[in-house]
Amino acid sequence: MIITQTPFRMSFFGGGTDMEDFYKEHGGAVISTTFDKYCYVNVRHLPPFFEYSSEISYSKLERVTEIESIVHPAVRNAMQMLDMHEIRLSYEADLPARSGLGTSSSFAVGMLNAFYALKGKYADKKTLADKAIYLERVLCKEAGGIQDQIAASFGGLNRIDFSEEGYEVTPVIISPERKSRLNDNLIMFFTGFTRFSSDIQAAGLKNDKNKTAELIEMLSLVDEAENILRDKHTDLNEFGRLLDHTWQLKRKTSELVSNDKIDALYEKGKKAGAIGGKLLGAGGGGFLLFYVEEDRRQSLIDAMEGLLYIPFEFENGGTRVMYYSPETWEKR
Repeated sequence: MIITQTPFRMSFFGGGTDMEDFYKEHGGAVISTTFDKYCYVNVRHLPPFFEYSSEISYSKLERVTEIESIVHPAVRNAMQMLDMHEIRLSYEADLPARSGLGTSSSFAVGMLNAFYALKGKYADKKTLADKAIYLERVLCKEAGGIQDQIAASFGGLNRIDFSEEGYEVTPVIISPERKSRLNDNLIMFFTGFTRFSSDIQAAGLKNDKNKTAELIEMLSLVDEAENILRDKHTDLNEFGRLLDHTWQLKRKTSELVSNDKIDALYEKGKKAGAIGGKLLGAGGGGFLLFYVEEDRRQSLIDAMEGLLYIPFEFENGGTRVMYYSPETWEKR
């Protein structure tokens, strides 16, 4: 039996510049972090006592005799890609899917990590990221960028650069005290409604020419944000002001990114003392992140009454096998 634990991510700057069509022409970069909310994938070989050969448990329960019959596209394609047979797979998560935290990519990374371990093979973080990107973007044909798979694999607070040659992950090195203050000044709420990130991304593709200028400016903010984090003499509140700037730019990239309800919540947050913030992920719903100073934190929480407040801490580990018990297995 194998159990993997894979973190979710929050992207601060550069989202959208990790789309292949954009970064191959203009380059791309993001600053993101993983945090202590996870998805768990449990995989073992299915004992030969059942009429079905594989069992897949997520929000639904699938029992099949052929891999091709599996409805879940990521599971089906991953099993075919890595030649997996006769397994029982279950999925659990600390936070809901389709909420802007890269949950589908975290699942893909964690599942692949579990599959490799079940086969008795070690896969490093880059291999897992690359395979997850290939799984979601090529085999499953899902629209979207490639930052989520990388963040879930590597973990930590990173700058990720994208180019025709590939990608590079660079940890953002700041003092523990400054990083702790950044964590304390970020506060997250669940809006209560979810959406498919691929739907938002696909809608955005129809207006690429209109949003290129905004994406180029959003890309330039990555350097500025990194400098704010690294320079201990710069007021950290500038990070919050820059979040507000990138959110206003992001809203222009697609009409599906925001709506009247989200805009109203965001403005209520700013009136309560938030310096800046953004909706996490592609947009349209999910989690709303604010940057707020400590003395206004409770005022913001009170103003967001009715929304679920989600405390969190940054994490640095990325995906990991948290339980490993080898099995003796022979194909039926």
